[in-house]
Amino acid sequence: MVRTGAGPDGTGSGGGRRTSARPVRGATGSPAATVTSGILGTSCSNERTWRMTSRSHPRPPTGVIGGAVAAGSVLVAGAVFAGAVTTGVARRMVSPARRRTAVTTVHGVDVAAGRIRFSPTDDAMLPGIYSFWFDEGRGHARIGRILERTSTVVVRELLGVDTGDIERATAGRFNGWVYLSPEQLGVEYDDVRIQTTLGVVPAWEVPAEGFDSPRWAVLVHGRRTVRQEVLRAVPVFHEAGWSTLLVSYRDDGEAPASQTQRFGIEDAEWLDVESAVLYALDQGAREVVLMGWSMGGAIALQTAMRSRLADVITGVVLDSPVLDFAESLLHQGDATRLPAPVRRGALGLVGSRLGPLLTGQDEPFDTRGAEVVARVADLDVPVLLLHSEDDGIAPIAVSRRLAAERPDLVRLVPFTTARHTKLWNHDRDRWEGAVRAWLDGDGPALEALGGGTAAPRRQRRGRAQRA
Repeated sequence: MVRTGAGPDGTGSGGGRRTSARPVRGATGSPAATVTSGILGTSCSNERTWRMTSRSHPRPPTGVIGGAVAAGSVLVAGAVFAGAVTTGVARRMVSPARRRTAVTTVHGVDVAAGRIRFSPTDDAMLPGIYSFWFDEGRGHARIGRILERTSTVVVRELLGVDTGDIERATAGRFNGWVYLSPEQLGVEYDDVRIQTTLGVVPAWEVPAEGFDSPRWAVLVHGRRTVRQEVLRAVPVFHEAGWSTLLVSYRDDGEAPASQTQRFGIEDAEWLDVESAVLYALDQGAREVVLMGWSMGGAIALQTAMRSRLADVITGVVLDSPVLDFAESLLHQGDATRLPAPVRRGALGLVGSRLGPLLTGQDEPFDTRGAEVVARVADLDVPVLLLHSEDDGIAPIAVSRRLAAERPDLVRLVPFTTARHTKLWNHDRDRWEGAVRAWLDGDGPALEALGGGTAAPRRQRRGRAQRA
């Protein structure tokens, strides 16, 4: 602490710099010069230099000083680099950039025979039906079952080409969409607009066939993708007599952007899903089931647990859900090769006061809010979990914990070798069988699929109170 007005001797005499005169002795001990000393330095009145030496405090060798400076510089540079990497990871966590999969080489196409040859990547060797994007995303083809497989090539069915010239394709990427529009499903649908707190967002409405059904399903896509991801679920709901609403939400590229165009990791997006539920009520819905994929599953569950319209939400279906964002990030460490301290640091950053400054978020968010297992006592709606054992994004262990904690409400139907959000693609019959059994409250059918005794959708507790 600095005291105002105190002199350099601490007596408080103040006034200015104090000086003192003392003799400086040479080798013979006689006075040689008068030295004036003060707070700013020392001077010699006869311009002779006076050098004080001490054997008890020898000067360090120049090499030692240089080594210490170099070591310090390395440590500082390392800390700066680690901080930059951590900040970069945190920014990607809240960025709406599109999710990308590994590139697969195309070795040949026979359109007439309906065959296409790929390099044997993990995606190319996964059984089922998939989308294949080529020509930098401008071309799209539907890929079917595996016809041949060797150590150097995988031959698969070519089910159809929607856009682009597949015969000129040299490489591309697989994903689980398959369909690009409800029109490809052979169902009637309407392009609708839903009012949200950020503005109007686009959606597809697929009415139940032949009548105005009071039962609606709101389908929520995952992070870094769009509505086409959820088209796969329309047939099973349609056949069961449910109308479906395929929604978009803030910062997904179709809906209005938030102020900073950063994801809130389901802490804000659920408000847009709530608006979709409100739209369904306005169209005559009396009960609503929410379904979400990956992070969309977490958004759907947040809606069920936090919305003022929760009374009409009678169940939630989750495909490959991210139920614990922190654990999901750490789970991906082996694939991303990011050190655990970087991942934990990034997670802490997005939840800190520095988060908005460094990542562009609207505000810090508490990732503990995304940990559904930690708030399992608050869950009061039946949940069907569909999850693959080899999910490399969202660990199935979290779904198992949720099912174990709330066996009265939660049922888990496990899959194998289906990876993340490709369960329907890998085994459509099992996937649709589980959803239909759960919707119908068919306990034996669900138990036969490994889901235990069915937790039926709850009965509507009364018309939701609308604010």
